[in-house]
Amino acid sequence: MAKLLRQGLAEREIELSHGECLELVARQFGFANWNILSARIDAGAGMSDGETPSGWIRAGKSPKFYRVGVDGGLNAAWIESKPELIDTIRGDDFCTLMQSVDARPYLGRRMRVSSQLRATQVDGGVTIWFRVDGPSGSLRFENLERYDRNGPIAGNTDWTERDIVLDVPPEATTLNYGFYLKGNGRGWARGFNLEAVDATVLPNTPDGGVLKHPTNLTFVELR
Repeated sequence: MAKLLRQGLAEREIELSHGECLELVARQFGFANWNILSARIDAGAGMSDGETPSGWIRAGKSPKFYRVGVDGGLNAAWIESKPELIDTIRGDDFCTLMQSVDARPYLGRRMRVSSQLRATQVDGGVTIWFRVDGPSGSLRFENLERYDRNGPIAGNTDWTERDIVLDVPPEATTLNYGFYLKGNGRGWARGFNLEAVDATVLPNTPDGGVLKHPTNLTFVELR
């Protein structure tokens, strides 16, 4: 409604920010401001506001631009850009919900992180990510952004499965994984799983991204 209002006013040469239009919409519904209306909407949908799920960490480049919460009805977590900041958030701004776990039980194994993702009015992307750290920093990392297919989802996308497979070197200290929303909109995740897989399952970044031999030099193969 705020977007349509802003567009209609712009056609009449009246310029208001998206945040100002949200405030006007809230008043039309009889609420003092957008924050109160937004909280009432989330409460009606069974979603908590601003509660980081137990065991998860809220992080990213610009977490202050985002809200996080849990939808108990869907057993899902969500990350949402603050609507009043739609004109402030840039394409590389993002917020993540993540976990870091001890790597010792997984040393020398091939591990897969998987989850179902959903996007609502996302103009950037929603994706999972997986990183293996060692004493000196990152050893393996993947976030699917390099994939044209089976990569991040955007727009309005229903529940979609994504997974990442990485080898855990003997010197690894932690496994880190989660999902993030980049840009504006709301991203959802549910059913996270961390499991060992056998050698028939290919890793996303073999040997930390270094290929064993020249590959696809004619550019005819797609991911």
